This record gives sequence, structure tokens and C-alpha cells, in this order.
Amino acid sequence: MKLTKYYKVADNTFSVTAEADLYAEMDKYNIFAANVGDTVFDLELVNEAFDVQYVTEIKQDEEDQQIICGHLDNGDSVFEFGLYGRREGVLVSTPDYSGAKLYLDGDDTQYAIDNAMMVIYALATAKMSTLLFHAAVVEYCGKAYMFLGKSGTGKSTHARLWLRNFPEATLLNDDNPVVRIVDGKSIQVFGSPWSGKTPCYKNEVYPLGAIVALSQAKCNKINVLSGIMAYAAVRPAISGKRWDSKIADALHTSENFLAQHAKTYHLDCLPDNAAAILCNQTVVSN
Repeated sequence: MKLTKYYKVADNTFSVTAEADLYAEMDKYNIFAANVGDTVFDLELVNEAFDVQYVTEIKQDEEDQQIICGHLDNGDSVFEFGLYGRREGVLVSTPDYSGAKLYLDGDDTQYAIDNAMMVIYALATAKMSTLLFHAAVVEYCGKAYMFLGKSGTGKSTHARLWLRNFPEATLLNDDNPVVRIVDGKSIQVFGSPWSGKTPCYKNEVYPLGAIVALSQAKCNKINVLSGIMAYAAVRPAISGKRWDSKIADALHTSENFLAQHAKTYHLDCLPDNAAAILCNQTVVSN
């Protein structure tokens, strides 16, 4: 029997319809459960193979994960998710990303569900000043501090150094927090059901304290970023289908707001306590 459940992440409600047994793969979503309401998208999960031909637009590989983006002749978007070279699921979405179906035809159901959820969430909410980040974020004294950087830069390591050196700090999310610009004024950082390899799923929200872009270096040094430099630091960390002009325009508007209003820094750092102390003393006090 199919059930429909509702969830709310960063104040955006969405629905998921699936056979009851599939919800066993979604326990971490329970703390984001919501009442019935207006939804930004509706997703259906089906245990079926996807065998329709589609036009490939772009392929992306990161470590052992792959995603192929494309479209059907009717304009629907297609996202194929792979792991270690095996296809785990295919997401088919309406052109406006308000409705989607995930075909689960692989072995790793949770991997397919999580990736499909992140993709459709990022695309459906982009027009609502909502951004899905690739970042680690800690809460410290009531504010959220985000650490950005390429994979392997040390985002999670730097977050753990804050936890080690500052007892007041807690981990909000280790890989995929959500940022929302509220009423064109405040910048809020939300926990999410997606957190990479570290299970940290918190339905909490804090005002943004600062954004810190990290680079590995032989010494610790921190600089303020503003204008185009702040924009350039933030943009690569934000998920989105940038070859879709409507998505690109919405992201650009939000990214511009962050570049103008968010305290943004670049930290050259070693993976040591001194880096965390320097960062904390700089970004919290300013």
C-alpha cells in the first residue's frame, strides 16, 4: 500500500509517496515530518526499472559517484545516479521541478533516495531564495559558521577542530546545509536530512555568522572577502542546474545577496588547532 508523507526543510514543505516498506530507508527524515500543506514539490518512489531513452546534457563524476543529467522529448528532466559504476536510480522531473518520480532500479536504495531528494529540493526551491550548500557548518553562540572548499580541502576537519577547541560549538551539518534569505533581509542556515558521511540530521536553524572558504596551506592566514571575490568563493559550493536559465537567474540573485551581505573570509590553513583558533577569533569578533 502506498503512503504519502510530508516533510519540511528550511520552511519548504514537500511530499513523498511510496510503498510503506520504502520508508524504512528514510528514518532520518522523520524529524523533518510536517503536516499536510502547500508543497514545493511532490515526489513518488517506485520500485521499477527505467528504460526510456533520453538526451544526455552533462555527466559529472566525483570519487565513486556519478550523475548524468538529461531530458526526455517532452521536456521532462532526467537525472541518473550511479555508484561505483552501477546505476542506482533515475529521477524524472517535470520542467518546473514541482513533480517528480524516482525509479529505484539498483541495489543502494538509500543512496538513490538521498541524491534524488537533494537534486529535486535544490531545483524546486531555488526560486524561493533557498540554496543547498556543499559545506560543513557549526553552531557557535547562537550563530552558524559555514566552511566551504573543494572535496578533500578539510571542511569536516576544520569543523571538528572548532568542536575540539570551543565547548560551546556544535555540529549543525557536515555536508549539505540549507541557506535561506528571508524577506530579502536576514540569512538563515538550516540543518537538513543530508549530511554526507557524517550522520548529523538536525531540524534547527540559526542566523548566519560567517562564511569561510578554506584552502590547504603551509601556514594559517585569514583575509576578508568582498564583492566579486566573495561571490566567487560562494558560488562553487551551491548546488544547481546552471544551464537552466531560470534556475541560474534565481541562484545568481541569491548569490549576489550573499556576496553583498554575508561576512565572508578566505582561510589558508593547516589542519591544526591554531587554524581553528585564528578563524574563530577573526570571524566571531568582527
